Amino acid sequence: MIRLSLSLGLAVLAIVTAAQAAELPAEIKQAGVVKLTVNSTYAPMEYRDPATNELVGLDIDLANELAKRLGVKIVWSETPFAELIPSLQTRRADFIISGISDRASRRETADFVDYLATGPQFFVMADNAAKDATDLCGKKVGTTRSTSFPVEIEKWSKQNCEPVGKPAIQYVPGENSIDVRNQLKQGRIDAAVQGSETLPYAQTQEPGKYRVVGEPFAKGYQGIMFRKDDAALREVVTEKLTAMIADGAYKAVLDKWGLGANAVAQPMLNAAPQ
Repeated sequence: MIRLSLSLGLAVLAIVTAAQAAELPAEIKQAGVVKLTVNSTYAPMEYRDPATNELVGLDIDLANELAKRLGVKIVWSETPFAELIPSLQTRRADFIISGISDRASRRETADFVDYLATGPQFFVMADNAAKDATDLCGKKVGTTRSTSFPVEIEKWSKQNCEPVGKPAIQYVPGENSIDVRNQLKQGRIDAAVQGSETLPYAQTQEPGKYRVVGEPFAKGYQGIMFRKDDAALREVVTEKLTAMIADGAYKAVLDKWGLGANAVAQPMLNAAPQ
């Protein structure tokens, strides 16, 4: 559980206070549905169960519980990660809950209700000789191109490799986390970066194949993303999420997916530092 700074505490207070009198927008209430789109390649947040082909994951469970409390059904659709934000802005989705990080650069047209602590983390094949993250200086490191991780890798490299005379990390782009892991297994890259919330699941699915190197090297939050002009929807979803945290439903979902340590104490509005 993360400790809230004063500024984050004020963010929590503001969002909870605003949410107290929230009501579902009339058009959604009348239709009885919310349209949600996800990128189903980011297990355990959202993915297709190989055995059943059903859409499952932590975000799916949270969204289903939110919808039940809102009294609506979900119409799901899927899209590449890079199309998540456009799908929100073109109103193909009412909001986005799909492993997307709250970033200052994304807040020009959207608001984030932060609900999960996260951070980028290096990992390698189990037989890789790297013992410390600095052993990856000068190496080829892959990550999903449309995330915040390329910038975080570059920043980390400039702080930890180049100042001590080591060569910079060589960033290699990937389309999604599955593509990046495949590049790693094929030996096309030396290491990879994913969100800390995804690696325990990957390790359980392919036991003994991957090894985490170091701790997450940046801190942030995943958020439910809303259009700036949808304050009413943002507030009513926040109200339901706050109730889920209070009554234990939120904890139950996170524990189910092995991510209890990534929990937040309260929803937070636009609270990520980057």
